[in-house]
Amino acid sequence: MRRIAALLLLLSAVPLPAPAVERAPRISDREIIESLAQLKAGQTLLQQRLESLQREMDKRFEAADKRFEAVDKRFEAMDRRIGDLHSTLIAFFGAMMAILVALFGYIVWDRRTALRPVQDRLERLETEVIQDLELHHAAGSRFERLFQALRALAREDDRLAGVLRQFSLL
Repeated sequence: MRRIAALLLLLSAVPLPAPAVERAPRISDREIIESLAQLKAGQTLLQQRLESLQREMDKRFEAADKRFEAVDKRFEAMDRRIGDLHSTLIAFFGAMMAILVALFGYIVWDRRTALRPVQDRLERLETEVIQDLELHHAAGSRFERLFQALRALAREDDRLAGVLRQFSLL
């Protein structure tokens, strides 16, 4: 008995688990159906709002797309203008280069045509001088031979010697 009493005492001292769940009041089927109907109505309202927001977002995106298309058209127009300007500048540059080449060609042609008669005359005069003065003669040019002859005569003629001294040729 003592053992039973000790066991009972021990069992009474040890806490036993007890259910901690409160019991909810019983809900009727009608209340459940009404709650589901309210949830469905709220869900439908949310669905409508989402669709409305989606339509509004689509409109905004379409407006933004139109703006982007307008901006793209402007950029394309600017690209065309820049391309045209580039082509025009290249044409002007090419025309200026052609004018410069033509000008230099004219200058060279004019110099050659202007200098050709002078060169021809100079060559003719050079040929005549060489022939007349006999610069390549073995005894010397005609002037040298003429001065030698005058000096030889001046030794015999005092008057000629005086004239040659007067001009510092003796």
